[in-house]
Amino acid sequence: MSKTNRDPEIVYLISGSNLGDRSEHLRNAIEKAKERVGGLFVLSSIYETEPWGFRHETPFLNQVSGWYTRRSPHELLHELMTIEQESGRIRKEGEYAARSLDIDILFYGRDVISMGKLIIPHPRICERRFVLVPMDEIAPDFIHPVMNKSMRDLLKECQDSLWVRKFMGN
Repeated sequence: MSKTNRDPEIVYLISGSNLGDRSEHLRNAIEKAKERVGGLFVLSSIYETEPWGFRHETPFLNQVSGWYTRRSPHELLHELMTIEQESGRIRKEGEYAARSLDIDILFYGRDVISMGKLIIPHPRICERRFVLVPMDEIAPDFIHPVMNKSMRDLLKECQDSLWVRKFMGN
């Protein structure tokens, strides 16, 4: 089915940056996604977060966004990787590292997909407060299609102890 004939799907994305002008990378990601992903319907606050999975002196800025898209999951992944590359992202396979921009698909409707590099819902949502805190802000009652729990309940159960705080700007 072509993207123009597809009914819009609700997707949630998380954007993160800890290199360069972190705020600008997030703003640019949203603007580019408006052109390539679809219609933005909700945007969380920006959160400053401790790096997850590795040590780095610069914390991440993270933000969750909700979109209506006609893109297929694979088309969406391709567009997001292009936006990352345009922001200077150099992808290092198999390791967590500092990055100018990272955009992950958290949810694609209630679909469950596992096809190579495309795994939806994102497999580590339940382990990461930096995802669950902004998801709880914008969609606390959204039900994880595999865990069958709300974002609020998953946040309450999350064992991640890394700090996550609202970013107040420079």
